Amino acid sequence: MRKLTWLLCLSGFALTACQSVDETTSVLVTKKKSSLPLAMDDPMAKLGGQLYFDVNLSLNRNQSCATCHNPAKGFIDDRDSGVSGMASLGSDNVSIGDRNAPTAAYAALSPLFSKNQEGKYIGGQFHDGRASTLADQAAGPPLNPGEMAMLSEDQVLERLNENSTYQKLFTQLFGDKVLTDSKRAYKGMSDAIMAFEQTELFMPFDSKYDRYLRGEVAFTDQEELGRTLFFSEQFTNCNQCHQLSSSPFYATESFTDFSYHNIGVPENKALRAVNGVTATDFGLFNNPEASFESEKGKFKVPSLRNIAVTGPYMHNGVFQDLKTVVLFYDKYNNVTRKNNPETGELWGQPEVGINLATELTDGPALPDKRVDAIVAFLKTLTDARYESQLN
Repeated sequence: MRKLTWLLCLSGFALTACQSVDETTSVLVTKKKSSLPLAMDDPMAKLGGQLYFDVNLSLNRNQSCATCHNPAKGFIDDRDSGVSGMASLGSDNVSIGDRNAPTAAYAALSPLFSKNQEGKYIGGQFHDGRASTLADQAAGPPLNPGEMAMLSEDQVLERLNENSTYQKLFTQLFGDKVLTDSKRAYKGMSDAIMAFEQTELFMPFDSKYDRYLRGEVAFTDQEELGRTLFFSEQFTNCNQCHQLSSSPFYATESFTDFSYHNIGVPENKALRAVNGVTATDFGLFNNPEASFESEKGKFKVPSLRNIAVTGPYMHNGVFQDLKTVVLFYDKYNNVTRKNNPETGELWGQPEVGINLATELTDGPALPDKRVDAIVAFLKTLTDARYESQLN
């Protein structure tokens, strides 16, 4: 193990960007087998990296993008926040969200929010696709009162102007007087963060699975069984939603088709006992572009890359363990799976009981050996720098 810095402490970066972390591989120094740019090579991404780690862009100067999407932890919010990581704590140190912060890793692979040829919604950012692009997503948290809680774009502009490095870089990238116009500056900030999130730091494609495809490593018998089951149309239905390419050997498989489904996730009562939320979360229906009865209860299919190190799981963080998620799916076809192993109680009823995905009952019941094999395969989707975090 050797100490490496995430962003080489580029001039002006916040302290959290320069802290050393135990890693076995370099994130930005060693070029991976990827055509994606390195953050240090692109001026826009370089600015985006500084913005991404800047706590001064939150009301109380205590929260950055990296707070809820920590590069050291699979780009999730790894803070306990009093709710076992199920949702995020805001800059006010009081507000607790009602959804689990999705990983920012590989988020750039998601297409724009739209309808596919079958007339079904796909793509976008957030669990409900309400931000079409990464820039749209980056523009949300700074002004969200429950997150970074800045009061206005004008206040963000004031904070940007406090930083002499920003003054220089914004002018170089966006033209003179950009930091006198709050709307131009806010858009530039969002675009720069998007550029940063499109770099290899977020998408290294260097997991054991990727190395397996390149012939660099072999799978164990259990991992190979899990791979076969995952991509099988006979033994599971995993790939109906978690495979984009028609080939299981696609080099940059996203492990999501970016579609939306209601899989019957129960209400997270433990979280709501803390955050006080009582309203039903209708998911995609809450997106103004998809507010139709047919979309109630549907949430975006997440990428499974790094899934083994990015719990808790589901849009509301209701499950803590990855195996629990697999058992939750299996309970639709397996009458022996009556209880949630984390609580010992019956699985909770779906928070939204309509529009349940028909795919849920397409597969056969899975014996424990196959459940464990699928979990073992999912662990192979972990980027190399997080493999030491696997249980």
